[in-house]
Amino acid sequence: MNEKCELGMVGLGVMGRNLLLNMADHHYRVAGYDRDAGKVALLGGYGPNIQTFDNVGGFVAALREPRVVMMLVPAGPPVDSVIHDLLPHLTEGDCIIDGGNSFFKDTDLRQRTLAERGIHFLGVGVSGGEEGARHGPSMMPGGPRQAWERVRPVFEAIAAQVDGEPCVSYMGQGSAGHFVKMVHNGIEYGIMRLIADAYDLMKRGMNLNDDELSAVFDQWNGTNLRGFLVGITAHIFRKMDEKTGKRLVDVILDVARQKGTGMWTSQTAMELHVPVPTIDIAVSMRDLSTLKTERVTASNLLGGSATMQVGDKEALLTQMPRALYAGMLITFAQGMALLHVASRSCGYDLNLESVARIWRGGCIIRSALLDPISVAFHAQPDLPNLLLDPAIATELSTRETDLRAVVCAAVAHGIPVPGLMSALGYYDSYRSAWLPANLIEAQRDFFGAHGYERIDEKGTFHTEWTQ
Repeated sequence: MNEKCELGMVGLGVMGRNLLLNMADHHYRVAGYDRDAGKVALLGGYGPNIQTFDNVGGFVAALREPRVVMMLVPAGPPVDSVIHDLLPHLTEGDCIIDGGNSFFKDTDLRQRTLAERGIHFLGVGVSGGEEGARHGPSMMPGGPRQAWERVRPVFEAIAAQVDGEPCVSYMGQGSAGHFVKMVHNGIEYGIMRLIADAYDLMKRGMNLNDDELSAVFDQWNGTNLRGFLVGITAHIFRKMDEKTGKRLVDVILDVARQKGTGMWTSQTAMELHVPVPTIDIAVSMRDLSTLKTERVTASNLLGGSATMQVGDKEALLTQMPRALYAGMLITFAQGMALLHVASRSCGYDLNLESVARIWRGGCIIRSALLDPISVAFHAQPDLPNLLLDPAIATELSTRETDLRAVVCAAVAHGIPVPGLMSALGYYDSYRSAWLPANLIEAQRDFFGAHGYERIDEKGTFHTEWTQ
């Protein structure tokens, strides 16, 4: 019983508790601490590999040196509060791991502050939810390499496995891990929006019932659309509500909340001048969904959607999975382009093939699409955009007609599909050798003397437009 623990976990909620159990299952002796005695009690009786504590001092003393303490607490002030409580008990060379969804700039600041005291700080993105934490998540660690090597055996043991490879890899220095996790969540927002678009078009446009919707998503999950989000969507439509006897999805209020990672992705992309319109619209549509009272009033005032004809539905159902595949690829392209730019501007030196590979298992956005994406970055490690990969370009060009048909059908019947529309707009814009930005530059110079560049001469020019 005097054997020291390999790692300690602060925060024994759903994620922290299940990660700790995962480590214990892999024969690591671990310690758990939470201010909530009830959460500590939930870990009682799980065997000799787990020790629980109700005080910080005893908890830290149970860890082998150099000590490793992992936090799974809400982002923001709770993280700083835990660090404050831990510091009196830690010494130089010890390591704190933040496994929550902290904003990457906060992670950079904490790393610099703790480094002054000789304490390592790792920011680790963890994806997979409760099931992933318990049986194998995807993990994205960033920070001091020395600290990563200390915990590497544990993380590789508990991570999801795909083709015999653990879905965890060192992302890079600084806040690389939390940055990659933020973009992961941004892509997640985008894909969920695309799936919601498809659902809306089939439900209101095609009048499919929940059994039919479940069957459609089950079918799609057996194709190259196979993925966690498509699979759970099929399951969702089958779930009954015990209170009403209806399908549970139909009694859930149509208001979608967010915790910030999608918004951070959009904000950061704007700061780095990287267009991610499908992620942007996914964030905006969650905000729009909260305007429930206004939407009901507008529906009564402005009217609503129209149901399609039977013949149109049959044709469209064959095009929808191809359109959805294209939309998902384009969303991944936007997210990976953001990682490409951030890798240089933030000094992360990211390996995008490695990022794609660890997302193939355990995480929320795991899907069959990640195989061709990892192949693309293996062939061209410095690829600035997936749309420039020949194989990806071919996949999109063969589905372009389907994406257009689905968007056009939705527009014709008043069904909002903003995710699919933004993906198509991005695709068309990115492949345009010429864009009407020259007119915008002329307008800016007209009203604000901002200047413009010419196609036939170097330099910046200004015109007195009214003379």
